[in-house]
Amino acid sequence: MRPLSPIRCMPLLLLLASVAQALEPGARTEIRTLLLSEHPARTANNVYVSGQVSTTLRFEQEPDPARTRLLGWEGRFERPLVGSKKVVLEPLRDLGEDEWVPLLVTLVDGTEFSFLVRSPRREKWGWTDHQVNVFKDRESYNAVLSALNDSRKRELKLSEENERLKKEENSVDHAFATLLVNGQVEKTPFRRKRVAVLKSEDMDMKVEVFEGPGKAAALIHLTNTYNDEPWIFRDARLTADLTTYTARPFALRVSRAELSPGQSGRIAVVADQSAFESEAGLVDLVLEIFREDGELQVLVNLDQKLIRK
Repeated sequence: MRPLSPIRCMPLLLLLASVAQALEPGARTEIRTLLLSEHPARTANNVYVSGQVSTTLRFEQEPDPARTRLLGWEGRFERPLVGSKKVVLEPLRDLGEDEWVPLLVTLVDGTEFSFLVRSPRREKWGWTDHQVNVFKDRESYNAVLSALNDSRKRELKLSEENERLKKEENSVDHAFATLLVNGQVEKTPFRRKRVAVLKSEDMDMKVEVFEGPGKAAALIHLTNTYNDEPWIFRDARLTADLTTYTARPFALRVSRAELSPGQSGRIAVVADQSAFESEAGLVDLVLEIFREDGELQVLVNLDQKLIRK
């Protein structure tokens, strides 16, 4: 994607980001188990790292520092730390999506492991490895225990996700967001308060802000005008303070998470009055929409005055 261009729309307090802004590092980290294949032609395993975030590879035996090498690390990584059954990597910066660094780890018994150290941004799930527990013996007690813990974590995440989806099915705010994203504004209690039409080098946008009884909403229309690649939605965030990034609750609906060149889509957000509340009373909120590469696509100010009694 091309970098965003500065566009002013101050009368409506709707701002398009004028500079690239990445999500804070370490937003999602993982501790995972890696059970290596016994096949003699096994391929190198991926390890996902982020700038200035330490990633630890933990082995069953001591690695040999003299035969453990991160090729071409100078200028891109801190000096790798090897010892106490661990190899610790820390990039000085985020790696490029197509950038990778070979890592060869040799244990004191001569066993060799090959890895490719990559950026998490090249994968859709986008995690950073906090710790990777590496096992050669799949049947060992520690390998089985580590794999079991991974399975339990995945099961817990699925359970939490199912519970969240159940709550959304019965949520009034999510129902309103669904109506907005489907273009059925007349079936909601919202009244259009402001509209802004914005344009960048690769996106045409229209942002509508709505007031409502005890709620506020925003509807963002996007058309991908870039000819070379799709636009992919990554995340939305609602905060009262852009310095602390304390998230506020909201309902979100996206008509299309990926927009091919020339394709259009909509993003609807509904925020209840409780999201605007603070110890000092109601506060203004800021809605941020991020694209896949972590850059800010649209920023919308939601004034507390949008809340109708």
